[in-house]
Amino acid sequence: MARDAGHAFDTAAARRKVLKVIARIPSGCVASYGQVAFEAGFPGRARWVGRVLSEGLTLHQGWHRVLRNDGLLGLPKASPAHVEQRALLVAEGHVFRSDRIDIAAHRWRPRSDAPLVD
Repeated sequence: MARDAGHAFDTAAARRKVLKVIARIPSGCVASYGQVAFEAGFPGRARWVGRVLSEGLTLHQGWHRVLRNDGLLGLPKASPAHVEQRALLVAEGHVFRSDRIDIAAHRWRPRSDAPLVD
């Protein structure tokens, strides 16, 4: 992801935007990787959001509230991070059915449809 629409892509600034969006997701809500990408101003970059998350986040940044759009966790099922993410979501009151959260019922709905702009 070195270029975006023919312009240099500031990866550090983009990461900050993604982390800022993730930090805004309130307890009890979830967002998809694609939704986070859109809110950060990078529509269509869901996989890149996953890459940012894979670099490691702290509990305080709300990383565990970011899921696949189908409600599944995006981490390998047997991994310690998957177990931790699931436990954190259950602690926030989420119920899993067939390893999924009903993302439509718990999706974070920001007050505006506009992407985050600094």
